[in-house]
Order: sequence, then C-alpha cells, then structure tokens
Amino acid sequence: MTDLKHDWLTEGMIDYEYKKYILLAYLKDIRERFDLAELYPFLSDLILHYKNLQKVKDNKEVIYESFPKSISKADFKKLSFTYKRMVKDDELMEELESIISFALPRLEEAIGLGKELFDLVEENMEMDSVGVTPLYNQEGYVLINQDSRREVKVYRYQMSVLEQSNERYRAINTTYLYDDFKDISRPYEKIKLDLAKRYWELPNPATFLVISKIKFPLPQTILPVAKRLLVRKLTEISS
Repeated sequence: MTDLKHDWLTEGMIDYEYKKYILLAYLKDIRERFDLAELYPFLSDLILHYKNLQKVKDNKEVIYESFPKSISKADFKKLSFTYKRMVKDDELMEELESIISFALPRLEEAIGLGKELFDLVEENMEMDSVGVTPLYNQEGYVLINQDSRREVKVYRYQMSVLEQSNERYRAINTTYLYDDFKDISRPYEKIKLDLAKRYWELPNPATFLVISKIKFPLPQTILPVAKRLLVRKLTEISS
C-alpha cells in the first residue's frame, strides 16, 4: 500500500510531475482498496488530505503548518527562512498551486467512490437493540452477523466524548471479545444473557445487534460503519 504523508506537498522536491506521480500512485492503491470493499482508514485519509489541500489553497500561510514540527532550534530558524523564501518565490508558489489544482479534483473523485461504497454498506446493514436497552448505555456489547451465517462476532464498546475546537464529538471504542454462534436454540437474547454472566461488571448490559446482508471485510468496513451507526443510535436514545 502506497502511503501519502501528511506533508507530501512540501516534502522533498517540489516539482509538478514528481508530485503528480506520487499522488497518482497513492490514488491507484486507494481505488484497489475500494475494489476490495475496504473502506477504512482509506476514506478518512482521503478526506483529511483533501481538507489539508483546500486549506493551503485558501490560505498560503497554512503551508508552514505542513513542515515538520519535531526539529531543533537551529533547524527551526532554517525552516523559518526556507518558509519565508518559499512564500516570496512566485515561481515556486505557482508550482504548488498547479499541484494543488491537479490534486483536489482527483482526491474529490476518489472520496466520491469511497462514499458510494460507504452508502452501499450502510444500506445493507441493520442495527437494533437486543432486548431492553438500560438507562446506562455508555458501554455494552455489539454483536455482528454477516450474510445470515451462524457466526457472531462479539465486541465490547465504550462511548467517549471528545472536545475539539469548542465542539463535542461522540466516539466509540470497540474491543473484540470472542466468536459466538446463533441458531434456533441459541438466539441473540441468549448470547446477551451469557455475556451478563461472564462479565459481571455489566449485569444488565446494553447490547446491539448489527446484521449485514452482504459480506464485507470486517475490520476495514463492517466494524467502522457499525460504529458510526451505533453512535447515531445512542445519540437518538439519549436525546
């Protein structure tokens, strides 16, 4: 997998053809991942790169932020000088603008492909609570079943609230526990009951079932989308 560094725009030689080669190699790998129905971390990385380039396009001062941060005082002085010289160098700035103009629509196109895949996964996924959801639901369990198979993946989840730029975000952390199974004699309610017996610290656990009608890669696709749905579900319950 070709990785695209966060400072790829300013790292190394600033040359249109060179940066074009780096970007196209990265996007080729991203498309191959999407062809394999693998969403994450590829879609989120694309969005981050797109936003970073958009910031640089809107404000050239942001270029400075893309330089390395862990440097010595002497190197910092050199870096400041290099930055000032770069911004004043019209030819260099034109080269950067050409690179950005080439990159933005291609990143946007790749993001569109990722969102189409995300929508496909979400449209074929159902989430519901197993039994009655208790008042305390900031942690509990997620059961994942794919393609009507017997196998059930059991995860523990914990909700956390992150603050960034004066905004609060809900995030879900999951931990894989074990593989279980379901059949006529062992419904999802029985799996929940066994979880309560096995992990006594949650005697009446919030438990949610995720069913995907189509089989997708679990860690790269099913689990990330399921976590998004769970955040949405818990937000609805608490509102």
